[in-house]
Amino acid sequence: MKQPFLLLFSLICLSAAAQIDIAVPINNNEIPISGQSFAVLVIGYLLGKKWGAICMVLYILLGGIGLPIFADGGSGFQTLIGGSGGYLYGFIFAAFVAGMLNEMGWNQNLLQCIYVMTIGTIVILFFGLLQLTFMYGFEKALAYGLYPFIPGAIFKILLGAITVFLIEKWVRRLG
Repeated sequence: MKQPFLLLFSLICLSAAAQIDIAVPINNNEIPISGQSFAVLVIGYLLGKKWGAICMVLYILLGGIGLPIFADGGSGFQTLIGGSGGYLYGFIFAAFVAGMLNEMGWNQNLLQCIYVMTIGTIVILFFGLLQLTFMYGFEKALAYGLYPFIPGAIFKILLGAITVFLIEKWVRRLG
């Protein structure tokens, strides 16, 4: 009974985090940076590889069928085949990797948590860039799908690492 509740709670948290949006002005454009990837990695880390990946699959399915739960209330099939789609698909693999690394014991200190969040972020960016490269070419994919997001990614990596490290520490004290 614990896993379905955690799954539902995680989906709600992820959907809420996706609505946190900061517009960063770069090259006369505003690049949105949301709380999605932060939530994906924290959820994957805490739920583990299996349930973290399942949560992301459900998130993508629910958003794909029209629930406005993606960043900025986005939803639908068009989002999944558009510029954001690769990042969304990357969430499944990133959550799996973050959960797997936690299960392997990468939770003993803050530096290990930073490594996990960094690796998960790289997975998300890889899938995002893959789809953007297919759509627009490699140079544009880097210019619009990677470089503008590096500062936000670093912030979310550090915030995510601190979050999971403190949660792990708290859970150890309880147990």
